[in-house]
Amino acid sequence: MEYEEKRRELVSTLKRLGRIYSREVEEAFLEIPRENFIPDKLSYYAYSDTPLDIGYGQTISAPHMVAIMCEDLDLKKGQKILEIGSGSGYHAAIISKIVGKNGHVFSVERISSLATFAKKNLKNIGIKNVDIIEGDGSIGYKEKAPYDRIYVTCASPKIPSQLIDQLNEPGKLMVPVGDIICSLNLLEKNKGKTTIKNLGGCAFVPLIGKNGY
Repeated sequence: MEYEEKRRELVSTLKRLGRIYSREVEEAFLEIPRENFIPDKLSYYAYSDTPLDIGYGQTISAPHMVAIMCEDLDLKKGQKILEIGSGSGYHAAIISKIVGKNGHVFSVERISSLATFAKKNLKNIGIKNVDIIEGDGSIGYKEKAPYDRIYVTCASPKIPSQLIDQLNEPGKLMVPVGDIICSLNLLEKNKGKTTIKNLGGCAFVPLIGKNGY
């Protein structure tokens, strides 16, 4: 009950700040237990609006950043999503609820132990529409392309061209671009053209791989 109360308080704060404004994102945040996606020793901070260490030099993103990304991706029921950087699985869990049982999230994680951790966390709360794939996310996941939405949870030196190629049309791709301190870029692909919008500053761990650092 304590976690549920803190979860409601966090969602209320994010709504007040304008980070959450759609019913779908609000319901997903209320349903997914963030405490299940962090190490036990940090459970007290589960609903603090801050990144938390999940080991291997990686973090679970601050809730406000997850909310911003979910809202600006304009997610819809039934969509096929590609996530680059599974981490502990929390972000994918939120999105899995938004796209619903007819939607699907494919998430690529390069660190084997984290991929295992994410799979366990998702299984523990009964999520079945997320696949965790161990591999180099900087090149995407061509096997299930094209995707309606693609998002990257780490800072990239540029928007990887392979991710643009794997994006459906129309489709949206969100990538933090820069070196740790970066700008959140939203690329839209439609009618053979791409447009890029800068959504503001952010901070992420670096994208490692062929198209990363």
